[in-house]
Amino acid sequence: MNQSSYKDYKDKENYLFPRSRYYGNFKPENLVFNANLQEFAQKVGYISSLETSGKLSPEEAYNQIEMLWEQLESSNKELGISTT
Repeated sequence: MNQSSYKDYKDKENYLFPRSRYYGNFKPENLVFNANLQEFAQKVGYISSLETSGKLSPEEAYNQIEMLWEQLESSNKELGISTT
């Protein structure tokens, strides 16, 4: 991959999968969970758009979002992040 095509690739990746800066208390587990949370939000947005446009049934969209939520909860527990 030459330098120009790599830049184009990164531009597309940043457009499709934007990441926001983390402003909370810096701990590695918080940073990882923040990345997981941002990914969850992006995927929910895509699923919602697919359902709204008729590409996914409401049931399939619900099931996919429920699965993503369970993964996010699991990540939270594995990282040992307090909910209080």
